[in-house]
Amino acid sequence: MSETIFEHILVDKDGAIGIITLNRPDVLNALNGKLLAELSFALLELERNADVRAIVVTGTGEKAFAAGADIGELNALSSATAGADQARLGQSITRQIERSRTPVIMAVNGFALGGGCELAMSGDIRIASESAKFGQPEVNLGIMPGYGGSQRTTRLAGKGMAMYLCLTGEMIDAREALRVGLVERVVPPGDLINEAKRIGNAIAAKAPLAIAACKRAINGGAHLAIDDALELEALEFGTLIDTQDAKEGTGAFLEKRKPVWKGV
Repeated sequence: MSETIFEHILVDKDGAIGIITLNRPDVLNALNGKLLAELSFALLELERNADVRAIVVTGTGEKAFAAGADIGELNALSSATAGADQARLGQSITRQIERSRTPVIMAVNGFALGGGCELAMSGDIRIASESAKFGQPEVNLGIMPGYGGSQRTTRLAGKGMAMYLCLTGEMIDAREALRVGLVERVVPPGDLINEAKRIGNAIAAKAPLAIAACKRAINGGAHLAIDDALELEALEFGTLIDTQDAKEGTGAFLEKRKPVWKGV
């Protein structure tokens, strides 16, 4: 990873935390095709690195996490088929994040609009700077959210808030985003990355198989009928009980010592 040269993102590692920074500050980190491809590659590489136990995604500067998709690229789309393919490209990245066994923390440091808001919503945990703004302003361009905004806003904040954001194109601030469930924490701008790393390190200290199982159970069961969701939880729980980490964790508790996780 350290030898890979990216044009539109920066990739770093701080202990067990992989850090991806969207880096197109001249256009407020707008998401063009090259950036999305680099982001997908970097996420895969970090997930394959056994030393990386959590990933933080943020944007360069204080003005923007990502101000949206690249409008020039959208304007150049020439058919319904091309438009649908563009939406599927963005959706594939957000689904990749949701399906990653490595937890992804979104550190939203400014404008998260359109595709930027959609990208943020795909993270497992979202931390926002007090100066962050969220919105789905696509209707102002004669289009609609295409990278999952109409669906994830509904699932995170409810149908009414999804209608409000998608139909009016208006923005909400970080405190309102916290109130409606789009983010989990709001912190001063200067504390954003440190708080994201703190949470990442808290996750990294836990058993990796258990972390991955929690992600699968929560994502897989969120929209199932309760009995089916509980069965999914029971199966994941049973699988974990049969691991060395479970024996180590329960044994360490009984022996009053710190567990040593091996991921098996």
